[in-house]
Amino acid sequence: MRKLFAFFNHSKVSLLLLCLLGVGSVAAQRAPKPVPASQQGAFYTGKYPNLLQEAGYSQAAIDQKIAQTYQALFEGPEKIYFEVGDSMAYVSDLKNHDARTEGLSYGMMLAVQLDKKEVFDRLWRWSKKNLQHQDGPLAGYFAWSFNTTTMKLNSEGPASDGELYFVTSLLFASNRWGNATGINYYQQARRILDASWKKDGTGGVRNLINIEHKQITFVPVGDMYNWTDPSYHLPAFMEVWAEYAKDGHAPFYRACADTSRAFLHRACAAPTGLNYDYTEFSGAPHATKWAPPGFRYDSWRVPMNIAMDYVWFGKDKAWQQQYAGRFQGFLRSKGLNTFEDQFNVDGSRPDFILPAGDVKKLRHSLGLVSTSAAASLMRQDPQLAFVHALWDAKLAPYADGYFDPYYDGILYLFSLLHLSGKYQAIKPSVH
Repeated sequence: MRKLFAFFNHSKVSLLLLCLLGVGSVAAQRAPKPVPASQQGAFYTGKYPNLLQEAGYSQAAIDQKIAQTYQALFEGPEKIYFEVGDSMAYVSDLKNHDARTEGLSYGMMLAVQLDKKEVFDRLWRWSKKNLQHQDGPLAGYFAWSFNTTTMKLNSEGPASDGELYFVTSLLFASNRWGNATGINYYQQARRILDASWKKDGTGGVRNLINIEHKQITFVPVGDMYNWTDPSYHLPAFMEVWAEYAKDGHAPFYRACADTSRAFLHRACAAPTGLNYDYTEFSGAPHATKWAPPGFRYDSWRVPMNIAMDYVWFGKDKAWQQQYAGRFQGFLRSKGLNTFEDQFNVDGSRPDFILPAGDVKKLRHSLGLVSTSAAASLMRQDPQLAFVHALWDAKLAPYADGYFDPYYDGILYLFSLLHLSGKYQAIKPSVH
């Protein structure tokens, strides 16, 4: 295009000839068409769909359900949130007796979405004090698991999804509350990102994102830098980093978002729409020492993550719509109110069942009921049966007494927020 403009300037005669030949119209035909406003993502329009309301529930009832769920998780007798002293708190995975970066960063995301600044600040202070490495090869990263019985680390190493959510929630906090209220959220987000970019392999520690493949790593240490977890692929978060991190890497983050979208096509290619918990960067299964390949707990998050990208940015709508159709169609074939929570990717029942804490049992889990309902956001003909199933589900013990307010509960609240239009890409406040 620059050469064409130079040519135009060089000769008025040439310009006249080009116009006569219709080059201008050809160029216009080749120009990408702007995305119609109706197809743009909510990040651009500010319009987040409220599928719960479309399903017939009143806004008052929706607000009440969200408030009650938050109260149960953060304040009730089965809460997962525990305050420490005057200024700190942690979220605990009760069934595994630990506080992990997954839950702490999820808690921060819930807090910023629901405008709970004190809760957000307490969780961040605890995480920074107890989990963030201040020096050495892991400086800036977080130890992923802390034993809430011994109050000591279970592991020094990070898990990349924790940092992913920490950074994104801090950027949202910066946008929502500013950086002059006691914590400079933007500075804290940059500390993590800048530390990641400085990792050069010393001690086996590298960037959270595999630089060559432009994909988030399972763990940015050793061989685990070379494979991934499909549920860590949140193209919407990469777009947010490109917009608000302002660390000079915006083109890279946007490329990562596009790479994740292409990766998810491969990872979710099965007719069932199911993916493996862990994969190579190609989407092929990656076996681990703790479980053979299959669709298990991590994978529950994938439909919710893809729905987030569909709503927020809308850059891959056609594939995301057909993915949601395959995924929900498979679960419906297993019974809308009976589908189990672990599968082989071909849809068959697995021989190996991954335990949840000390419990080894397939069940119709609230977490997967929740995220499968979030997938309805991607349907041109929303499958409201999944939405009604979520609405009717209870955050309560199962018939056998098993109860997981941590993972089931957080995915339930995340999905309620998505389906009500309240889980948003938070932009800077305009004062």
